[in-house]
Amino acid sequence: MSIPRRVVTGHTSAGVSVVLSDGPVPVSKDLPDDGVSFHEVWNTAGAPAPITATQDEPTLAALAVPPPERGTKIRINEFAPGHLDERGLQSPVHRTATVDYGIVLEGEITLVLDDSEVTLRAGDIVVQRGTDHAWANRGDGTARVVFVLVDGEFDPALTATLPGGLAGLTRGGPRD
Repeated sequence: MSIPRRVVTGHTSAGVSVVLSDGPVPVSKDLPDDGVSFHEVWNTAGAPAPITATQDEPTLAALAVPPPERGTKIRINEFAPGHLDERGLQSPVHRTATVDYGIVLEGEITLVLDDSEVTLRAGDIVVQRGTDHAWANRGDGTARVVFVLVDGEFDPALTATLPGGLAGLTRGGPRD
């Protein structure tokens, strides 16, 4: 797949709106054994997100699955077909303290939960709310999905019901 194009806007010192950058996303990571690619588009730290005239590149830090505290992250993941493990999964089962909006751009991808699975196709949107989940491309073509992750906080009553609580929460990068 091609590297996604990203256009970032900002302001001049006189407050005029301008394009600060226009080109491929600066950070992409391939996990060839898993058939997954990550394209980091942008992230924000804190809320409300600071809006300044210019912006240092926020994606150059180490690749982490969840966004910064009180922040957001947008990335595009590509899931190649033919990379399922013995359980029929392409990603490890994982949970993040986030609300994730997944928008399928092309192909199809199966969301695997504790008690069910749902196959999503181009145009479908999933709102993933801190659940244990995994992904599996069981189709013939690449699945391309935009994920917008918003930092979240688990309700203590919900945490008390989770097997192991939040001990297995994903806090680092893919496969960390």
